[in-house]
Amino acid sequence: MPFNLSLSRCRLLGLLMGSLWLLPVQAAELADTADQVKASIVAVGTVQPTRQPPAKFQATGFAVGQGRHIITNAHALPDFLDTPNKETLAVFIGQGKQVEARPAKKIAIDAEHDLALLEIDGAPLPVLRLGASRPVREGQAIAFTGFPLGVVLGLFPVTHTGIISAISPVAIPVPMAGKLNATAIRRLKEEPYEVLQLDATAYPGSSGSPLYEATTGRVIGVINKVFVQESKESLLERPSGITYAIPVRYVQALLQRAAPAKN
Repeated sequence: MPFNLSLSRCRLLGLLMGSLWLLPVQAAELADTADQVKASIVAVGTVQPTRQPPAKFQATGFAVGQGRHIITNAHALPDFLDTPNKETLAVFIGQGKQVEARPAKKIAIDAEHDLALLEIDGAPLPVLRLGASRPVREGQAIAFTGFPLGVVLGLFPVTHTGIISAISPVAIPVPMAGKLNATAIRRLKEEPYEVLQLDATAYPGSSGSPLYEATTGRVIGVINKVFVQESKESLLERPSGITYAIPVRYVQALLQRAAPAKN
C-alpha cells in the first residue's frame, strides 16, 4: 500500500512537472505563431481626403490566395461610398505608424455567412494557411489577431487567446414567439449552419480577424462580433457578449466560387 501511494505521488508529481514544462513551451510557440500571423493581418475601411481623419476603420482582414486577396466580414463593408467626395474602399497595411493605404475592391460576397473577399493592388502580402491540421474540437486552444483599437493611432495588432467552448447552430429557437425578431425568424426558416463559440473576448474592431490554431497558425475560422451575435444573443434578455467565429470551410467555398472572377 505505501508503495502504491508513493508511486501515485510520483506520477502526480511527474504530471505536474510536465505541465509546468509545457506551459512556457506552448507560450513560446504561440509567440512565434503570432509573429508570423501579424504579417498577414490588415485593417479594412475607407479613405476620404476631405475627411478628418481621412481614414475610417471598419474591421480587420487577412491575406489569402496569392497575397492580393483579403477576407473580412461582409457586414463591416460600407453599404455605399461617398464617391463625389472621393471616398474609396481601402485596406491598411503596415505596423505601428508606418501605415500604407491601398485601394481595394469587392470581388465576392457571401451574405449568408457574412464573408467578403476583397482584392488589392501592389506587392502581395504573406498569406495564411486555411484549414485545420486536425478536426476542430470543443476545448481546443485558439488565438485570433486583429485591430480592436482601430487605425487612428497606427496599426497595432492585438492577439487574444482562449478555447473553443462550443460548436453550435448560428440561430437558436426560443419558447416564446414574442421574442423572435425578423432576423432570427429568417435564419430559423433556413437550415442553420454551425458556428464556433469561443471562450475569449473580441471587440467590434476584431470582426474579420482570423481565428487560428495557437501552435500552427492555420486558420480555422473568421471572428464575427456582430452578425452572429445578433442572431444568437438578441433572443436573450441579458446578452453575454460571447465571441463567435464563422468556420473556415465557408471561406474556402467563397474562394472557389470567386475563382472565375479573379482570373
